[in-house]
Amino acid sequence: MARYRQALPQLAGELFLTDGGIETTLIFHDGLELPHFAAFHLLREPGGEAALQRYFRSYLELAQRYRCGFILESATWRSSADWGQRLGYSAAQLADANRQAIALLEALRDEADLDRPVVISGCVGPRGDGYQPDLAMTADSARDYHQQQIDTFADTAADMVCAITMNNAEEAEGIARAAQRAQMPVALSFTVETDGRLPTGQSLAAAIEQVDDSTAGYPCYYMINCAHPSHFRSALGGNGWRLRLRGIRANASRKSHAELDACPTLDSGDPEELGRDYAALLRELPRLNVLGGCCGTDLRHLDAIAAACAPPLQRR
Repeated sequence: MARYRQALPQLAGELFLTDGGIETTLIFHDGLELPHFAAFHLLREPGGEAALQRYFRSYLELAQRYRCGFILESATWRSSADWGQRLGYSAAQLADANRQAIALLEALRDEADLDRPVVISGCVGPRGDGYQPDLAMTADSARDYHQQQIDTFADTAADMVCAITMNNAEEAEGIARAAQRAQMPVALSFTVETDGRLPTGQSLAAAIEQVDDSTAGYPCYYMINCAHPSHFRSALGGNGWRLRLRGIRANASRKSHAELDACPTLDSGDPEELGRDYAALLRELPRLNVLGGCCGTDLRHLDAIAAACAPPLQRR
């Protein structure tokens, strides 16, 4: 049963952590194969569910140590229709995989020894490549495409949905409309290039304002992910729209998306430096309180981020 769907606790302003780069961790650190970067595919592989459990437990233990709330983000970034078809899933099998991914998180939440809230989020990814806005959709067609996955989450214990690595405003708008139709809270996370703009060339401010204007402000909040803080810090000027930014899931690397795609090894950057970058962002963004990582980040990075950002008196 959903625990926080009617009142997401992170909206109250206390610090919440989430995980790091799940796909890069599973591939480069755990040595697992993820076809099409699809972490949910592990649910049908021998030992795959146990690998996901180990991954999420390590972050729950970190949140417990720093006495922060935690958002369990499901391993379903790739479990929408087009990607499922490429992996050989029928529509029914894909829906089952989405339900199984949430059930895994529900069991982990039930066993966790945290004195702060643990929110379950159903992760939604882009229809196409996260770095390339190569599938131009209208907001209506994006809503229709993502509706099935979001409706599946609505029938589980998921408290919310979160769209990760959105590279264009129209798809983000469609996801917001699908979530509204399913009566699910939604957070939208945009990715930007090294100039702080979306891959379409639109500014972050304009993208957020476009989605808010077209949906009457339905998203609970917005995030930035899959970019290093040095890529987007200069884009954070302005007033009202900055109050809608509540989450950051940055890359460890300063490399561009094109450079990361061409890189044969994992660039883990500097965890301590990334922690300092997050602390600086907390001072710049008045409502920022959801902190996680993206490509190249792992438990070391989240530990450094929490050490730099969590109030010292609340730590164990």
